Amino acid sequence: MNNFKNNHRRNRFRPNSDRNFKKRNSNGHKLNGDFNNNSEFKRKNPGRNNQNAAKLIEKYNDLAREALSNGDKILSENYLQHSDHFSRILNSQEASKIVNLETTNITENKIEEKSDEVIIDNSIKEESIKAAD
Repeated sequence: MNNFKNNHRRNRFRPNSDRNFKKRNSNGHKLNGDFNNNSEFKRKNPGRNNQNAAKLIEKYNDLAREALSNGDKILSENYLQHSDHFSRILNSQEASKIVNLETTNITENKIEEKSDEVIIDNSIKEESIKAAD
């Protein structure tokens, strides 16, 4: 009898009962793997690019310039549309930042006004206590 060193590693990823069977539906057709459940095909942040919008605008403007210099007007227009898309995204991001700053400033002002009111109320109470004494 031969004892091989790696004999126990042969089918370590699948249990012995599933070794020769593929999944089939009720019609007998093989089922394809569901790619939505496969983690290697999922994006970490869907809808987000790895680069920021300003860099992408510059990138697509450069590509459009290069395509136009090569005489490809259609490809140049395509790149300009991409650039326009990211410029709109950049504008919306800046607008949302402005709105967030305004709302934080308003809430900070309200907090300061309330703290001033509390300080005034405390000073009035202290004065009335001193007057009562």
